[in-house]
Amino acid sequence: MADKINNKKNKKLVTAITSMEEDFSQWYTDIVKQAELIDYSSVKGCMILRPYGYAIWENIQSQLDKLFKQTGHENVYMPMFIPESLLQKEKDHVEGFAPEVAWVTYGGEEKLSERLCVRPTSETLFCEHFRHVVESYRDLPKLYNQWCSVVRWEKTTRPFLRSTEFLWQEGHTIHETEKEALDETKKMLEIYADFYEKYLLIPVIKGQKTDKEKFAGAKATFTVEAMMHDGKALQGGTSHYFGDGFSRAFDVKFTDRNNKLAYPYQTSWGVSTRIIGAIIMTHGDNEGLVLPPSIAPIQLVIVPVAQHKEGVLDKARELKFRLSQKYRVKLDESDSSAGWKFAEYEMKGVPLRLEIGPKDILNNQCVIVRRDNRQKYFVNLDELEKQINQILEEYSKAIWQKALDNLKNKTFVAKDLKQIEKLNSENTGFIKAMWCGEEKCEQELKDKFGITSRCEPFDQEIFTDKCVCCGKPANRVLIFGKAY
Repeated sequence: MADKINNKKNKKLVTAITSMEEDFSQWYTDIVKQAELIDYSSVKGCMILRPYGYAIWENIQSQLDKLFKQTGHENVYMPMFIPESLLQKEKDHVEGFAPEVAWVTYGGEEKLSERLCVRPTSETLFCEHFRHVVESYRDLPKLYNQWCSVVRWEKTTRPFLRSTEFLWQEGHTIHETEKEALDETKKMLEIYADFYEKYLLIPVIKGQKTDKEKFAGAKATFTVEAMMHDGKALQGGTSHYFGDGFSRAFDVKFTDRNNKLAYPYQTSWGVSTRIIGAIIMTHGDNEGLVLPPSIAPIQLVIVPVAQHKEGVLDKARELKFRLSQKYRVKLDESDSSAGWKFAEYEMKGVPLRLEIGPKDILNNQCVIVRRDNRQKYFVNLDELEKQINQILEEYSKAIWQKALDNLKNKTFVAKDLKQIEKLNSENTGFIKAMWCGEEKCEQELKDKFGITSRCEPFDQEIFTDKCVCCGKPANRVLIFGKAY
């Protein structure tokens, strides 16, 4: 009777996810709820990161933090409030964020003499600090990063992708020379690209944002752009070169090697919890999450089969202790049916499932099942770690290749407006097109077709000499697409 009840639950769990082919947006929302990643709070646009969702973020944070520290960066923490007068010092910056800023006007029952902004980003705070601690070229560079939350009052919100408050890291560095700052900006972009491709198994396109799309107050913004399963783009991370603009606005000076006062050069760079949204929409399927092993909270789940029989749980516990030395392992000893457990951990995207039952114990073996394709492996217990390593490698290669194929198959070339119109009406994906460099052409494509420029890719390929929009001479490629 218990098995029948659990089978009904299992069926309900699977049907609780709308298929991505039917409604991709609802599919996404169903997954973040059913996989227990988030819950909604009473404040519109603010989400509660549940333990499993936060564990994914902790693993992302841990990996990135190591990469930052390997390149000499130190963690700091800035206040969450910014006085209005401080925010106003950099005109382009404040104008860029003005529509999204949340303001504190009262402290207790007293009205504040000056409004306080709840940080949407922390450039102004870092500049104020740099002005206090940088005096000489000997104090440079300062390579700082902070892990924190920021607030941006979004009109339309969606879990992980766009929320009122979200978690992120923001790096802020200050340098003696322009070259050092530019090198830093590009180096951090490469770290992001490597992290996406090697750890998250998500292929990205590296490039530079147009002046229209760059960060408010930046001289140049570099980006990694990823393609989601439905062909839409997601900006995965950005790195900004500020020149000495912020230093001048905030009067940050240092004595240079010629004993003269000079303005230092600054950068900032960041990624946020929208990374989790990228993972869901790149690797997920109609049964739930499919997680890369490097950031999966559980890399392998042990499911005892016929666990009421003598010796099964003892063997499962022995395997958990053994494998936990090398992997993130969970043993599910609950009284739910094996079928229910299979569906639950598939929903949560656990890369591998290990099944062990009485017959397996007699044969000194277990069954390993891959999350992505449910392929089964009968593995001798004496070779378990070696085989798990190999299966995880096969699994990682497979989900990387699937994402890479999606990027290739949904990237198109357009040489004129008619081709853009046709491609845009028939497909969702990246459109590569030549561009003359005029913002009005970039804006016209957005107005006509609802596509935005994602970046000018570092890897340029010239396939015509005319702008896709106006027909004037063009010598650069832009990638356009619809985006989250």
